[in-house]
Amino acid sequence: MIKYKLYCKKCSNIFDSWFASSKEYEKIKKLKYLSCNKCNSPNVQKSLMAPNLLNAKKKQETKLENRKKYINVKKKIREYQKFIKSNFEYVGDNFAYEARTIHYENPKDKKRKGIYGNASSKEVKELNEEGITTETIPWIKEEEN
Repeated sequence: MIKYKLYCKKCSNIFDSWFASSKEYEKIKKLKYLSCNKCNSPNVQKSLMAPNLLNAKKKQETKLENRKKYINVKKKIREYQKFIKSNFEYVGDNFAYEARTIHYENPKDKKRKGIYGNASSKEVKELNEEGITTETIPWIKEEEN
C-alpha cells in the first residue's frame, strides 16, 4: 500500500488517498476513476510528499514522554503498595497455605484481615481451581528507584 497526497487543480483541495501500488494509481488515473473528494473534478494530480521520518528531536521527545509515563506508573504502584501494606497482613511465602486456611475455616470466624504475599504461578492456579480468588499485583522492591 502507498499513500499519496493528491491535489485538485480545479478547487485547490489537497487530500490523501491510499493505493495498492504506484502502478495502481496510474491505472485508476488513466481510467478516470480518480476524482476530487470535494468538487468531484477528475483534474487531480499527485503532489510532492516527504517521507514520515522520526527525527532526532522527535525521538528524544518520545523517550522523555515514555520516561514520564514510566515514572507515573511506578508512583501509582508505590501508592497501591502503601495501601496494601497498611490494610493487609503480609504472609510471605506462606500465601497459598494462609489463603486456604482463611477459605476453608468457619465463616463465622472470618474476622481476619486480608492477606498478601508470594505464591508461584502453580500455587495460584491451584488456588483458583479450588475456588479461592487471588489477584496478581506488580510489586516494586523498596531499594529500587
